[in-house]
Amino acid sequence: MTGSPQPAEVPLLEVDDLRTAFPIRSGILHRRTGEVQAVAGVSLEVGPGETLGLVGESGCGKSTLARTLVGLVPASGGSVRFDGRDVLGLRGAQRRAFRRDVQMIFQDPFASLNPRMTVGELVTEAWEVHPGLVAPGDREAELYRLLNQVGLDPGAAGRYPHQFSGGQRQRISIARALAVRPRLLVCDEAVSALDVSIQGQILNLLTRLQAELGVSYLFISHDLAVIRHISDRVAVMYLGRIVESGTRAQVFGNPSHPYTQALLSAAPVVKPWEHEGRVVLPLEGDLPSPADPPSGCRFRTRCPIATARCAEEEPELVVHGDHETACHFAGNAAQVLQGAG
Repeated sequence: MTGSPQPAEVPLLEVDDLRTAFPIRSGILHRRTGEVQAVAGVSLEVGPGETLGLVGESGCGKSTLARTLVGLVPASGGSVRFDGRDVLGLRGAQRRAFRRDVQMIFQDPFASLNPRMTVGELVTEAWEVHPGLVAPGDREAELYRLLNQVGLDPGAAGRYPHQFSGGQRQRISIARALAVRPRLLVCDEAVSALDVSIQGQILNLLTRLQAELGVSYLFISHDLAVIRHISDRVAVMYLGRIVESGTRAQVFGNPSHPYTQALLSAAPVVKPWEHEGRVVLPLEGDLPSPADPPSGCRFRTRCPIATARCAEEEPELVVHGDHETACHFAGNAAQVLQGAG
């Protein structure tokens, strides 16, 4: 991304205290004995024409959050507003209009593409659901334009998904999403299954499409390098919650949450001189179960600077320095470690 747009006065997407829980049932009668708190009070915003990168370990709730936003998984609480309108309770035609505005691109394009349909059928399928988008007489020309826009030859229209490489299939998925002229794309690990060189091609394609179309992205990945490449702003997620949020420069240049610092410490360093003076923290242990999260700060069981306060008091996501962090000792890891030593 070439710039860092400021959030609009009215964000395109505004998520407030969103929660998604799945019941745990056991016994012969399958009685509810608990719940998995996959998304536990997430708030975030995506402005028009910007990319918010959401990063965190596998199992932290990123994909569940994505599926909740687009309506594939029901929310347990909170609100989701799109262009100023609450969308969680939409039904019928209003729901279809929202699903047209917000499209999702999945990690595995082959699994999301019907193998019995040609590329042309896959891309144009949505025009039957939304008949007012493209007139029947214009559909062939529009199909070829979309394929060309994502870097595919028009001859691809008559072929099937299994006849393409992984990168080409992801281009097909992007073309299918763009066919309904969305305003927001939710990209859930959209390049993680691809080779590094192909990842770069798809990321560059998404960057170009954003410049041409003004579409917004919520880009979800566990890969810090990918998030750094494509994002304007970054939100770091841990065990169902956002623990740090700011611009790309703020989060990568001045990480203040111990989890973010640990993720960056574990990442390969391409330019060591950019990391001089940075706090190095180990990321040890496994992610706790979302069915039984730790009390207080959810990261405390893996945090080298945790104190008794962290077990008793859950930190709020508030501004520390120049961006938001949910930590009692935000930005002071070095001092705390020195004091403990």
